[in-house]
Amino acid sequence: MGKNTTLLGGQAVLEGVMMRFGGSVATAVRRADGSIDIKKETYVPLAERHRWIGIPLIRGAVGLIEMLAIGIRALNFSAEAAMQDEAGNNGQGKKHEAALGVTMAIALLAGVGLFFALPLWIATAAFSVDQEPFWFNLAAGGIRVAIFLGYIVLLSMMKDIYRLFQYHGAEHKTVFAMEKGLEMTPASCRVQSRFHPRCGTSFLLVVMVVAILFFALLDAFLIWQLGALSLPLRLATHLPLIPLVMGLSYEVIRFSARHVDTVLGRWIVLPGLWLQRVTTKEPDDAQIEVALAALKAALDEAPASPAVEQVPVSSISVN
Repeated sequence: MGKNTTLLGGQAVLEGVMMRFGGSVATAVRRADGSIDIKKETYVPLAERHRWIGIPLIRGAVGLIEMLAIGIRALNFSAEAAMQDEAGNNGQGKKHEAALGVTMAIALLAGVGLFFALPLWIATAAFSVDQEPFWFNLAAGGIRVAIFLGYIVLLSMMKDIYRLFQYHGAEHKTVFAMEKGLEMTPASCRVQSRFHPRCGTSFLLVVMVVAILFFALLDAFLIWQLGALSLPLRLATHLPLIPLVMGLSYEVIRFSARHVDTVLGRWIVLPGLWLQRVTTKEPDDAQIEVALAALKAALDEAPASPAVEQVPVSSISVN
């Protein structure tokens, strides 16, 4: 699709898919009666509104916050639709929208604790390398990856998560069909791979590898300056710098997306492709149809549902 291909992103939601392309974000959700509701939003990235945000490292960290905000809105829309179907009235879902936002915030904090703070504590308690920057962070990184993989595998065993992973596969197949310039039909998407090199799964693994190297250098500097490091000091210096690590990881993913045909680019995305065997499942045609509806709406090829409010994503507060 040319240079704009990398602007295409997506996310699986409850019984649906969110697609982002250029200045549009569209979320399509399958309702209990078989219909598809589409919520379409306009969006101007902060990097386009404030030039300094487009600086490398900063653009990645800010962009991830933006995508998190957009993703929460998409999840709110899909959860509201699911609750309306379950409750049988149009007012039920609204009562839970704020609660879902709070739940997502708590989940984010829990994720930081589980995947960043806990590995530091285990590495300190279980290994005698807390004053050896590289080996300590390699141990913590290995623990972090093990926890992450175990968490993903356990999630995949849940019925609702399995369906979410099917929509994840539908998202990838639809994106592949678009990138190849194929007709946007379930038949053309069905034969595409469900493993995509630009998936967020790859990003999460890159974050964990970059964290090992970055925090090893940071710890070496701190030990050189202070003489020794304690667990509280590590927590105080590592956790606030997670956004910077994510910014660095974004640049690595950006590089791999531009060099996916090179040996280095393929090696960078390979672990993420392996993990997608768990985080994506083969979708059926009905799920692909939902992903197509989201993509076509994001591409301005299909209108949003008349009953669904259209609001600008730029109203999201991410500053």
